[in-house]
Amino acid sequence: MRYFLSFFKPHRSLFIADLICAAFIAAVDLLFPMFTRYALNTFLAAAEFRTFYIFIGGSLALYLIRMAATYFVAYFGHLFGARVEADMRRTIFNHIEKQSFAFFDRNRTGQLMSRITTDLFEVTELAHHGPEDVLISALTISGALILMTSIRPELALILAVFMPLLVLQTVLSRRHIMHASKNVKEKTAEINTAIESAVSGIRVTKIFTNEAYENKRFAANTQAYYNARKDFYRAVASFLCRMDFFTSILNLIILAAGGFFIMRGTMHVADLITALLFSAAFLQPVRRITAFVEQYASGMAGFRRFTEIMNTCDEIRSNPGAIDIKAVRGDIAYENIGFAYNNGITVLQNVNLSIKAGQKVAFVGPSGSGKTTLCSLLPRFYDVQSGSIKLDGRDIRDINLESLRRNIGVVQQDVFLFAGTVKENIAYGNTEASDEEIIEAARRAEIHDDIMKMDKGYDTLVGERGVRLSGGQKQRISIARTFLKNPPILILDEATSALDTATEIKIQKSFDELSKGRTTLVIAHRLSTIRNADLIVVVDDEGICEQGTHQNLLAKKGVYAALYKAQNGLI
Repeated sequence: MRYFLSFFKPHRSLFIADLICAAFIAAVDLLFPMFTRYALNTFLAAAEFRTFYIFIGGSLALYLIRMAATYFVAYFGHLFGARVEADMRRTIFNHIEKQSFAFFDRNRTGQLMSRITTDLFEVTELAHHGPEDVLISALTISGALILMTSIRPELALILAVFMPLLVLQTVLSRRHIMHASKNVKEKTAEINTAIESAVSGIRVTKIFTNEAYENKRFAANTQAYYNARKDFYRAVASFLCRMDFFTSILNLIILAAGGFFIMRGTMHVADLITALLFSAAFLQPVRRITAFVEQYASGMAGFRRFTEIMNTCDEIRSNPGAIDIKAVRGDIAYENIGFAYNNGITVLQNVNLSIKAGQKVAFVGPSGSGKTTLCSLLPRFYDVQSGSIKLDGRDIRDINLESLRRNIGVVQQDVFLFAGTVKENIAYGNTEASDEEIIEAARRAEIHDDIMKMDKGYDTLVGERGVRLSGGQKQRISIARTFLKNPPILILDEATSALDTATEIKIQKSFDELSKGRTTLVIAHRLSTIRNADLIVVVDDEGICEQGTHQNLLAKKGVYAALYKAQNGLI
């Protein structure tokens, strides 16, 4: 709760103003029964009709002010809640952005989307109505009891006896409602995950004609969500009907007791009317508490899921005193590297490798041997579990993470394009680049001519994940991004895998140009593309088994020679 309230602090002025207006509304509702009683017993009893209508006019003015206060609470109060929600959404998004690749390996996109969006919707209502309802209820209930005591202590006692019963009812119901609400949010996250997965994989679904299977699987998720909703509504309905019964009985008891006192001549009708008005004023906060229980259950269930993510820290952190690097030469040293993924299977163990500045180093070997992992450790997408990696003689953990990654360009095999324009996707390599620089990067990536043939040129929308472009075009746009970044260190993970032979030759020339004077790490399956590498590193399940130039490795007649002969059909 302390953490939840910490999000109120930046907006405390608006929050305090909202509570003041809410307190004013509660005060008017409390004073009206007393004013009514006084007017009935004084003005009407003495036939002071002019004074009575002055009282009515004053009450009207008071209710006009109350209306303005109600508008403030309804508009600015909700605005306050929306601001709190926005701050929380920015906080969780920033937190997720800082997490390592391992975090995203464990968490599905749909689940994370649900945590950022739907889980926080009810928080707006809780942030606004929660403190407001508690304050109004406390003021109204205590005020009603005090003022009722001044009229008729016996009737105040009836209210006092009912209050613990209502509180007990609320406490007993809250846990069940909150559990049901949390279950609804979990099922909502599963629905989001199912939708995200189905839409992203729609082409695969159609290829295998599995529409019926997907419909059946989504129907099962929908049914689970429906069942969770049903349990939640049952818990809320049970709570509401019991509360409604108690409040209705309370009015009946007040009326019966008041009638008894009037029959005995110990109470005036005006006092009974006032008591009934106080009973109504008393019931208003009870209804607020009822609504608050539902809001609290939904809002805090969402907030707990929010804190679960905030308490998950898989963030890559730099060592204390880490520095920014500027003039990077590109000397890289892997020293006794050990690494395993979350499944506990060791991928790399006691790996040692020295790469000189400006060298082009190619990594080859069977799939799953650790080539991509070895390169992913350099920009710290994952952190080594033993050993160290040094850049220009400095442990990369002693370099600020942003500074380290700013000096490393990566072109991946699995290209991701954002659902924007061609220009925006290229400019992602340098968001401050000019149009001329973007065009030059596209030319060097051999994609400029293709772009100019598109409907709107550089302003052409690429579609979701670049669906409107061919595989080769997407790959070349990702290459253009790296040209625009112009880093001193390059990692090319099968960067030309989606290109035809003619375009691959052109891109390879561009890469050769870009690689001059830069340290370049190339992950390749097609050995023909890395014959001119300064160093070829062969990686197998046990780590680095061979390294040398193309000619040296062929002469060894080892693993590399066997791979090369197999690819060229020589065996």
